[in-house]
Amino acid sequence: MRARVMEGTCLATLVRMALPLCRAAEGQCPRTGPGRPPEFAEGTMAVLIMITVLKKKKTKSGQYRFLWEHRRELMSWLDLTTFPSRTTYFDRYRRAHRLFEVAIRLQGQKAVAEGVADLRTVAVDKSLVSARGPLWHKKDRTAGRIPKGLRGVDRDSTWGYSEHHGWVQGYSYETVVTATKGSTVFPLLASADVASTSECTSFASKIDPLPEATENVLADSGYDKNEFGERIEYDSQERRTGRRFLCPPNPRKTRPRGRSFRRKLASGSSASRSPRQKRIAFYRSRRGQQLYARRGQTVEPFNDWFKTLFELEERVWHRGLDNNRTQLLAALFGYQLLVRYNHRLGHENGQIKWILDQL
Repeated sequence: MRARVMEGTCLATLVRMALPLCRAAEGQCPRTGPGRPPEFAEGTMAVLIMITVLKKKKTKSGQYRFLWEHRRELMSWLDLTTFPSRTTYFDRYRRAHRLFEVAIRLQGQKAVAEGVADLRTVAVDKSLVSARGPLWHKKDRTAGRIPKGLRGVDRDSTWGYSEHHGWVQGYSYETVVTATKGSTVFPLLASADVASTSECTSFASKIDPLPEATENVLADSGYDKNEFGERIEYDSQERRTGRRFLCPPNPRKTRPRGRSFRRKLASGSSASRSPRQKRIAFYRSRRGQQLYARRGQTVEPFNDWFKTLFELEERVWHRGLDNNRTQLLAALFGYQLLVRYNHRLGHENGQIKWILDQL
């Protein structure tokens, strides 16, 4: 009966779609260190993790129990002769986030090639998710002290603040999603970290992988950094790329950092304006405001929708940074996969809850 239930879902199709991407990501995340190669490939383990996240098994024990119960079907799908042990699964789970980050980027490229989404305009945002366990206040955290009677504290979690969430003790994930008018909202790049991670740190590694066809990058004031605008709008030869970075100016008083491009307007102009001043002027223009409005219609609703789908509205699934990095990125990879599968069925939207419900 159990085998028929597995075969009666689209799970086998999703596994076939995911496996080449996870194997390709494995090739870009070469194993380092001494010792012989592991018995089970990283790409294979990532697919097993993705399955349990799509099934919403919220503990690693529950995840492995599900996998073990369905090991015959899974071994057939993944061409395995033996099945990973519980210890192997737990250990590899903590390390899988590195592979998922690459796999998300590769799947974003594949989705664009398939016509699932239009990447001319993209939006970036960071979202917070509360940790499991009790609150561990800053004074005690700084002193490395856990008050008597406070049990189950997640020591890896940190405090972070956003206008939408307020103060949250927990973790964060950051996504770059497509935001072109009329296009399906689709994640292209992602990362996960503790809640206190600054957008001025996390976004830096996502600029170079931005697709060449991207014309507009939308971000909130937390991303207001001259280095970001210059890297997006100018190449290494100080020539304009044709892209625009739309970001409301942050009132904080800081000096420009990063590459210093001392450009001036052509002689005869009324007044020379810095690249930053020109970015702000375009952001405040009518066209800039029309473009920027796409952010509030795409990435912000996406975060609420994503959290609802994977039951992250209240808190993360695990304790510990590496465990939560893996789960959050596996869920984002799974979300991409479901949207691509939905598109194959002829549905040009991101309404994928019905697929999750039938897994």
